Amino acid sequence: MKVQAKFNGQVIAESENTKQLEGNYYFPISDVNEDFLKDSSTHTHCPWKGEASYYTVTVDGAEGADAAWYYPEPKDAASAIRDHVAFWRGVEVAEV
Repeated sequence: MKVQAKFNGQVIAESENTKQLEGNYYFPISDVNEDFLKDSSTHTHCPWKGEASYYTVTVDGAEGADAAWYYPEPKDAASAIRDHVAFWRGVEVAEV
């Protein structure tokens, strides 16, 4: 099954190798167009996944602050999402 992430009408990620966790699709970073991602200083902590880092998604002047997140060093229980990115906050994620 192929899953797509779109922001401001632009496909920013597309993959047949997503991982689903807690209702979110995590895309392999190799299937994400990193040109649309800008590092954010935001970090949050999940007790079982670890520390999350964020990206701001930018497409044609539109910005989605902290609209993408990833776990650079996930805990063992979440190791399947290492090198994967998930989206929210205005990014449309759907099976295609």
